[in-house]
Amino acid sequence: MEIRPLTGGLGAEILGADIRRAQDFDAIFEAFVNYSVVVLRGQDCTPEDHLAFARRFGPINVNRFFQPVEGYPEIATVLKEKDQKQAIGEGWHTDHSYDEMPAMGSILHAIEVPPIGGDTLLVSMAAAYEALSPALRIFLDGLTAVHSSRHTFGASVQDSEASVSGRLGNALAATQDARHPVVITHPLSGRRGLYVNPVFTTHIEELYPDESDAILAMLYAHCKQPEFHCRLRWQARDIAIWDNRATWHKAINDYHSHRRLMHRVTVAGVALAAAQAA
Repeated sequence: MEIRPLTGGLGAEILGADIRRAQDFDAIFEAFVNYSVVVLRGQDCTPEDHLAFARRFGPINVNRFFQPVEGYPEIATVLKEKDQKQAIGEGWHTDHSYDEMPAMGSILHAIEVPPIGGDTLLVSMAAAYEALSPALRIFLDGLTAVHSSRHTFGASVQDSEASVSGRLGNALAATQDARHPVVITHPLSGRRGLYVNPVFTTHIEELYPDESDAILAMLYAHCKQPEFHCRLRWQARDIAIWDNRATWHKAINDYHSHRRLMHRVTVAGVALAAAQAA
């Protein structure tokens, strides 16, 4: 097994591993903790293999809104057809941050990829936090942000292409509101990191609305700097795992007239703890 970092601060690709081999898991998990994003190249796996691998990380969190793979309700379909314009997940986000116990990780299997494009960008939220000034870090520690699924998956977006096409649904289930620390202590690595995102975070509780909007806008602009990024270039048969407590991600929608199909399994997480005193 060979582990190759993708950037100076986030992500790694793993060669020579097999998700079906139990003896490979400890090294894969260690790389996941250390790099927050890992991609295993050249995996020949069935849906059953995908689910078995995910369960090594923990219980599965069944997504409420994505169309499931036929016969496998625990696997979500992430699809854009050749004639569709909207890709799911184009905005910077963290999967399931609207849950009281946010998902630990997302595990994607690349079934069909376009000949060019369709990459996924990710951000290290620990690196972004560590690059803030000491005074701003002190200010953010102890604040609480509210996250919601309502405005993203609810009735207000039912005219979107993704909903009309059936790729997203179940709008009546979009009732989740959750409170999380703005700065968390990561449950695996122990690193401090920001835990807000542009898609699901609605506001910071302790601030007035205009203050909350300004602070969140500043943090989002800060996190979008390329120094904190990793670009995942997909190949068919890849399996990628990213830590939702340590990263943002977004899908790059630059492959019109081509089909892109992923299967996603989401691993359940734990309640998030506020940053510990330095």
